[in-house]
Amino acid sequence: MKTDKKTRNQECSVIIDTDRCKGCELCMIYCKKNVLAKSKALNKIGYNPVIVENADECNACGTCYIMCPDCAVEIK
Repeated sequence: MKTDKKTRNQECSVIIDTDRCKGCELCMIYCKKNVLAKSKALNKIGYNPVIVENADECNACGTCYIMCPDCAVEIK
């Protein structure tokens, strides 16, 4: 399941594939804008995935995309 949230400029969006995410939090740690948060719900593989919580703060820098070892983050 992918979650899609529009960023502030509405030309880009951050998409997290929550079924692929293992919840390592690397994307959260390196996000300077605190856009991402840990979900309380488990995904299909038993992890608490990261979700987009503050999409309005995102500047689509791509750091979360670069840091994700599971390729669960996409910037469109």
